[in-house]
Amino acid sequence: MLDRCPGTLFIRTPELKIKKCPECGSEVEVFSVDVKVNCEKCGFTVYNDVQSCVQWCKYARECVGDELYERLVRRKEAASDDAQEDHPH
Repeated sequence: MLDRCPGTLFIRTPELKIKKCPECGSEVEVFSVDVKVNCEKCGFTVYNDVQSCVQWCKYARECVGDELYERLVRRKEAASDDAQEDHPH
């Protein structure tokens, strides 16, 4: 793993953000490593709007390690699949 890439700080030390559920207005806790979270009150899927550098950086796998890289890529792909199902073209 590379040392101290500023783009992965929020991945290595997850940051908590409180978002408002667009469906019911409840507060939803979303960590920077989460792609999506379900609202605890109504179950609505709330997506994280932060794009991880893992999605575009050619050094991402080396920087964050294989395990975390694979987990983040799978989560992003799953969220994309869910979004396409929610909004068919």
